[in-house]
Amino acid sequence: MNYAIIGCGLIGKKRLAALPDGSRLSVACDTHLSRVEELVKAVGGARATADYRKAVTDSKVDAVIVATVNGALAEVSSAAISAGKHVLVEKPAGVNSREIDELTELAAQRRVCVRVGFNHRFHPAILKAREVFESGALGDLMFIRGRYGHGGRVGYDREWRSDPKLAGGGELMDQGVHLIDLSRWFLGDFSSVDGQAATLYWNMPVDDNAFLNLRTARGQVAWLHASCTEWKNLFSFEIYGRQGKLHIEGLGGSYGVERLTYYKMLPEMGPPETTVWEYPRGDDSWRLELSAFEEDIRLKRTPVPGLKEAKATLEVVERIYARSASIGNK
Repeated sequence: MNYAIIGCGLIGKKRLAALPDGSRLSVACDTHLSRVEELVKAVGGARATADYRKAVTDSKVDAVIVATVNGALAEVSSAAISAGKHVLVEKPAGVNSREIDELTELAAQRRVCVRVGFNHRFHPAILKAREVFESGALGDLMFIRGRYGHGGRVGYDREWRSDPKLAGGGELMDQGVHLIDLSRWFLGDFSSVDGQAATLYWNMPVDDNAFLNLRTARGQVAWLHASCTEWKNLFSFEIYGRQGKLHIEGLGGSYGVERLTYYKMLPEMGPPETTVWEYPRGDDSWRLELSAFEEDIRLKRTPVPGLKEAKATLEVVERIYARSASIGNK
């Protein structure tokens, strides 16, 4: 596969480093040309441009990775799809569900694969949790409790994520969408959406905390908190079944060693039987996700998570923002 990468910041570099064996970078694009030139110099053989339209229409390009700011994700993806390219677009794929609808219609017309970069699904502890869940060992699921947060940094309120035109929202659009997507993956669609997004600390026009209470038609609950006032980086995702519980902690790096703990309820109840898996070797989710993307293309299958999952996630976000606005929160 020959790739174009649009957006050569932190995530674009991660995507480049994770290209599957045999695939290569053909074109790199960013509005900051010096950033692009630095990237192509490191790999060699790729072309640098500041015009994404030239990048996505390049005849040598098979697939496009879109790693721009949120506000440009749908625009760039639309251009790539229109050019007949397969697309891996970073979450949340757009800033509202209407943009996702437009991409979905266009992708169907052009018959291309569009995968959305919810890479957390490919973390080893989460993949193992999914395996345990699918085995039936947990029994019927009852609820999920998820927390995800970081502490920002000096000047965070002046970065692009604090600009609603560029980000489309705040912490809910940033880390919150991962929590929503993972919760849907285990529980299914949410028929009831409640909660609020608020700006409690940072001096910015977007939310720095979001509190969600989501419920399925079966009455299963996801209780989620996304925060950029966490101070000590945190990822905690607990899945409660009638016969056991799974607890995923850490994502590697500053979030701590990635770990999955399985608590198996015993017939006599009391302290559960406990099994722990640790994954200290780092984050391989980016490589696994790109490999799945190439398999989507080879098998001509609908990517999951794809635009359908992105739309469902953004619909939850939109309902939380609407509710927050109605009660006077940013």
